[in-house]
Amino acid sequence: MRNHLSAAAAGILLLAGVSAAAAQDVIIQPEQDTVIREYVKKKPMASISLLGVEVNVGTALPETVELYEVPDVQYRYVIVDGRTVLVDPSTRKIVKVYD
Repeated sequence: MRNHLSAAAAGILLLAGVSAAAAQDVIIQPEQDTVIREYVKKKPMASISLLGVEVNVGTALPETVELYEVPDVQYRYVIVDGRTVLVDPSTRKIVKVYD
C-alpha cells in the first residue's frame, strides 16, 4: 500500500511539473516576432532598472512597472536594463527576452 501511495504522489508531482513547464513555454510565431521587433524599434521607451528582479522568462514583474502595448499582439513590452522584455499582461510574467 505504501508503494502505491508513493507512486501516486510521484505521478501527481510529475504532472504538476509538466503542466507548470508547459504554461511557461510561449511560442511566438516568426511573423508576430517580426511585428514586435519592428514596433519596438519605432517606439523606443526608456530603459528601467529593477533592483532584485532577474530578467528571465517566467519572472513576474512588479505592478509598478508600466507595460506598453504592441498593436494586434496579446503581449506587452518594457525595456529593462537595455533589454526588451515581452510580458503576459494577465500574469505580468516575462514570456520572452530580446537582447
